[in-house]
Amino acid sequence: MRMLHTSDWHIGRTFHGVDLLADQARSLAAIAALVAAQSVDVVVVPGDVYDRSIPSSDAIAVCNRGFEAIRAAGATIVATAGNHDSPARLGAGASFAAAGGLHLRTTVADADRPVLLADTHGEVAFYGIPYLEPEITRAELGVPQARSHAEILEAAMSRIRADIAQRPGTRTVVLAHAFVVGGEATGSERSISVGGVETVPLSAFEGIDYVALGHLHSPQILSESVRYSGSPLPYSFAENSHRKAVWIIDLDATGLHLVQRHDLALVRGLSRLTGTLDELLTDPVHAAAEDHYVSATLTDHARPVDAMRKLHDRFPHAVHVEWSRPEGNPELHYRERVHGRRDTEVAQSFLSDVRGVPTSSEMQWLERALAAAVTEPDAVTAAGRPAQELSA
Repeated sequence: MRMLHTSDWHIGRTFHGVDLLADQARSLAAIAALVAAQSVDVVVVPGDVYDRSIPSSDAIAVCNRGFEAIRAAGATIVATAGNHDSPARLGAGASFAAAGGLHLRTTVADADRPVLLADTHGEVAFYGIPYLEPEITRAELGVPQARSHAEILEAAMSRIRADIAQRPGTRTVVLAHAFVVGGEATGSERSISVGGVETVPLSAFEGIDYVALGHLHSPQILSESVRYSGSPLPYSFAENSHRKAVWIIDLDATGLHLVQRHDLALVRGLSRLTGTLDELLTDPVHAAAEDHYVSATLTDHARPVDAMRKLHDRFPHAVHVEWSRPEGNPELHYRERVHGRRDTEVAQSFLSDVRGVPTSSEMQWLERALAAAVTEPDAVTAAGRPAQELSA
């Protein structure tokens, strides 16, 4: 039996406010094409199918088309709920969907109820463990004292192992959405910590032929049989060095036979650019980033006006811009920077920071304004004295 492991689709996610549905549709179409090209029998998706518990109608449409394309390519699908998904919504109509080859495991009760699929060597049992929030699931799992994810997952695996014991000789695959010790976060994952303990030990999955993990967004190997596939698209600029991928797994008569990594084609690159606005708009060295999502750090002496609009002329997919004046020293506190300086010097420095060095005539107006501000309270006090004396 041949499987493809993908996860963390996060359908409906935005990137710095930019809609990613078109990119996500392309990534799912690429996965479906790989399923057909590699004659994949089963696609496993361990969680975070959607990015929100209540996905938009457009997100649902993109996801459904992705499922349909994968099914049409010849694969059965087994998917679980992640911490971003609503188990009730994702699992709605699960029994009906199973008749069409889409098996959804979204509840605690489903965890030890395997999807049984057969090949020439017999049956393979696919167990789907959705994201298990300790506070919500500990009573149903029969461990009311449990507080950590490790305790909760161990309770779920105990149920699964009890079912496996009744199926001697059956090969096993577990889908789980969790933060397993040894994995590395990318920064775009939502924390699942509860009481500061969000990790689970690798040993929890001992004895399983293959464990398909979801939650972390980069492809990772924790052991030969326990892996993260990562997300099909980058969801933060911290992931610009990652090559997105899926795992293709072959099971033979005895269990795990071979795991191969297949890199996914880049849908749209990420670039972090630094320089003055003029440099970013004219320097040919940045030509490769013109079709990328761009995060720009501007180093102009004065804050450029309307910088994002100007950046869009060259980088239509620019999504973030910030200004970092090179001669600024963020380590100095404001009080230290102005200590011992005259008011006119502080005001002149402020004007220089936000709009450029003021001219001599502008400084004259500034000095007059400051002088008026200083003398005005004295005049008000003097004017008020007769009234105070009269009232006395």
